[in-house]
Amino acid sequence: MRTREGGRIVDEAVVIARVRAGEPEAYAELVRAHTGIALRAAAALGAGADAEDVVQQAFVKAYCALGRFRDGMAFRPWLLSIVANETRNTVRAAVRRNTLADREAAFAETRPVIPESADPAVATLETERRGALAAALEKLSEEHRLVVTYRYLLEMDERETAQALGWPRGTVKSRLNRALRKLERLLPDFRPREGGETA
Repeated sequence: MRTREGGRIVDEAVVIARVRAGEPEAYAELVRAHTGIALRAAAALGAGADAEDVVQQAFVKAYCALGRFRDGMAFRPWLLSIVANETRNTVRAAVRRNTLADREAAFAETRPVIPESADPAVATLETERRGALAAALEKLSEEHRLVVTYRYLLEMDERETAQALGWPRGTVKSRLNRALRKLERLLPDFRPREGGETA
């Protein structure tokens, strides 16, 4: 699997082979290529202010488990499943529940900032829509929230979502379908766009 990393293409299989062959510094290429999406995943799944710690711990665990990583699989979904587990563990260990406002603020910080040249009315509407979506996601079951987060907020395709969640593709399709129907009832103007974004 090849991924873009700062304008360069990283061939994950080659990098993983280098790490396994005793070149641990090659792992930094995978870290650079996937840190952004790992931070977005941790924030979207509720890590809040602990997102950076969660991601750091996930990269350490992924490195330690690299010997068990199956050749031919994509690294990103595998890593994001570790990020999801770390996020759950962190939230449980802290015995606290992030408020909706904290989650939205943490998630908004990891998203591209609206340029200053943007129309203030459009920027306000976008912020309100993101808040409404976050509130609606809170009302979904964990499995529905996860499948929507991976598929649309993290812009993963169906195969990657299935791999990250450890579900068959048919389960991803059916749960995503039910989750989107629930979101449509909660947000009548909600429509997912192709490629992962939500309208």
